[in-house]
Amino acid sequence: MSGKATTHPGREKVNQLLKAVGSRAKEEETPVEATEYNWHEPHYFSQAQLLKLEDFARRLAAALANKFSGFCRDEFDVTVASTTQHFADAFLMPPSEGEPGDYYLPFGAGPEHICGLIGLPDETAIVWARQLLGDAESDKSSDKTLSQLEESLLLDLTSALVEGFSRSYASVELRPADRLVKGTWPIELTGVEELCKISFDVRQPGSEDTSKAYFLMTCEKLEPVVGTSTQPSAEFSVNDISRAILNHLQTMPVTVTAQLASTTLTFEEVMNLQVDDILLLDKKVDEPAALVIDGRTVCCGWPTRSVGKYAVTIAHATVEETI
Repeated sequence: MSGKATTHPGREKVNQLLKAVGSRAKEEETPVEATEYNWHEPHYFSQAQLLKLEDFARRLAAALANKFSGFCRDEFDVTVASTTQHFADAFLMPPSEGEPGDYYLPFGAGPEHICGLIGLPDETAIVWARQLLGDAESDKSSDKTLSQLEESLLLDLTSALVEGFSRSYASVELRPADRLVKGTWPIELTGVEELCKISFDVRQPGSEDTSKAYFLMTCEKLEPVVGTSTQPSAEFSVNDISRAILNHLQTMPVTVTAQLASTTLTFEEVMNLQVDDILLLDKKVDEPAALVIDGRTVCCGWPTRSVGKYAVTIAHATVEETI
């Protein structure tokens, strides 16, 4: 910079510079649209399959409502609360000390082919057992232990619900296990399996009390319900794939920046810049300008002009493999 006397900039000039820097940064901001994606959850089903799954869940809710009403001799509404996908490790952790575990009834094509279960939170199990005994208004505290009779009645009801699930499933007959399991996960899993959880709310018409239950099944075993993902029938060779990638890359736009040189100033020096000041850059006049792509210098050349515009005549490549 030329040798002018250094003066401290006034408040107005500082504000002007800060305003200019701030507005420039704001102008350069580009809103980014991103789709929310949770890597901790599987994405086994496509959007089309999820729509079919929701339709299956609604039909299943109607079937469960019929089973409930017939078994309890009273009207019940069953609605779908959610349909979600999970990795198996989300369910393999044992319940925390002091927390009651869920009741599980496994089911499958046979004892050696268990593929899913119906799960009842402890509070739901107690409420349903009391309803089956015709004692729905008794103590519903979750620290109560079900009697052998209550567990037997609950097994009969959940087995009937599995039967309703099996009829809606319609692929193979799904048979329930012969006993309920409390707190201990009843299916052998490694943790990486992809599971689908269909949660339901159960209540009597006009009542605000809602109990919850869920069916859990491997996503693979639900494919008869939602269909398999459509896969391309054509097979491509490695050369075909490489050629397609290269053809795509060759049409991609790349921004090339011609960088003459640079320098570093203090904030005070920037504030004192005036018209006709001279800034000394970090290159000699006989050094070429750099062509920069994605922050990397790939070529060097000499500044020139062409058809009334600034231009650079390529002198040599600095990184041979990038050319």
